[in-house]
Amino acid sequence: MAEPRTPSESAPAGGQPQEADVLRQILRSPGYLKALVLCALIGIPVSLAAFWFLVALHELEHVLWGDLPSALGLTDPPWWWPFPLLLFAGTVVGLIAKRLPGAGGDVPGAGLHTGVASSAALPGILLAAAACLPFGAVLGPEAPLIALGGGLALLFRDLSRAPATPRGLALLGAAGSAAAIAAIFGNPIVAAVLLIEVAGVGGPQLFAVMLPALLSSGIGSVVFTGLGRWTGLGTGDLSLKLFAPLPRLDVPDVFWAVAIGAALAVVLRPVSVGAWAVAGYVTRRPFARTVLCALGAAACAALYALITGRSPAEAALSGQAALASLAADPYAWGVGALLALLLFKGIAYALCLGSLRGGPVFPGLFLGAAAGLLLAPLPGLGIAPAMAAGMAAATATMLRLPVSSVLLVVLLIGSTAMMPVVILAAVVAFVVTELLPAGREPAGLETPAPAGGT
Repeated sequence: MAEPRTPSESAPAGGQPQEADVLRQILRSPGYLKALVLCALIGIPVSLAAFWFLVALHELEHVLWGDLPSALGLTDPPWWWPFPLLLFAGTVVGLIAKRLPGAGGDVPGAGLHTGVASSAALPGILLAAAACLPFGAVLGPEAPLIALGGGLALLFRDLSRAPATPRGLALLGAAGSAAAIAAIFGNPIVAAVLLIEVAGVGGPQLFAVMLPALLSSGIGSVVFTGLGRWTGLGTGDLSLKLFAPLPRLDVPDVFWAVAIGAALAVVLRPVSVGAWAVAGYVTRRPFARTVLCALGAAACAALYALITGRSPAEAALSGQAALASLAADPYAWGVGALLALLLFKGIAYALCLGSLRGGPVFPGLFLGAAAGLLLAPLPGLGIAPAMAAGMAAATATMLRLPVSSVLLVVLLIGSTAMMPVVILAAVVAFVVTELLPAGREPAGLETPAPAGGT
């Protein structure tokens, strides 16, 4: 596809082009219009691949943590259950990191990235995710989905023999990633905004990237929704069914939202710093130390189960299923269980972020919801505002993407009633996180630029 003219080529002599003129030149470019059409077509196969990938992960998790214990005559997984599963996960990821191209994908402690995976690296990324996520890693599927969408987009581009240009590659990668990530978030707007905020683009380039991402994710979302209804298969429900109707907000809710945002930024910052330290530790001996970190995460889940008498699955896995349970019946969790959950799942989260493969979103959401529930008895604060503020603060802290965090929490709640506390908590947490000392980041582990960066 032909390259659109650059702003300097469309600028009048001796002057600077206006942003509207630059955008118009981009949109009128034959190369861009061809890329837009290809992005729309790519949304269909990418959403198909993402659907079946998520179905496979969901079904395997159900077998490993539900059907298999039942077949052994157990009501719930016993306390030792995470050890063999995470031993397998650590062994597979360690081998992939050492021997396969792409090392199984980016270390999730570095945050989400928009870089497109090569076709050679894609099998290792999918194998690592399949070995981690259903087997108890405290990670979500969003990073492998971004890699899957971007990699498939470039593969289809190669099969169609479309000319390769830097801008065309970037657009196709963004469109493919958006179509895949819409599968798990269930909303094309959240997917497009998340990828754009990760990329940190602005001005005319923002619109140039946003259009194909929106188009591809919208088409992919339609296909994904239709497949779910047609097949009856589940991929994990993101919507939360709260135990009670949402209350009206008042002044104490707003005050506590600010306090929760600042507090969770301080509390969760050691998780990020710990993940960097783990990543630096694993880099020097990837196989053996990946296995050790996976067993460390298993030990956290086992200790949680021994201390609380609850299922170790609550402290393992991404937390997506447990988050729905927490929202539907918050009174089933005592103060001691919540404190143990925050401690042990937080440590396991840091270990998995620095050693295994997956995404950082869902465990952050769950830890934020648990922290909010723990703080809900504060004077004038209710359970729904506390959980909403906690989820927004935790995701903004861990992802450093405040806009995406707000949209995602509002989508989960299914209402805009909590939006003021969600926005305040996310913004305060993001600002406090940026002001806190960054800590020492190991070589080779790059964090994404703050939103709005270049």
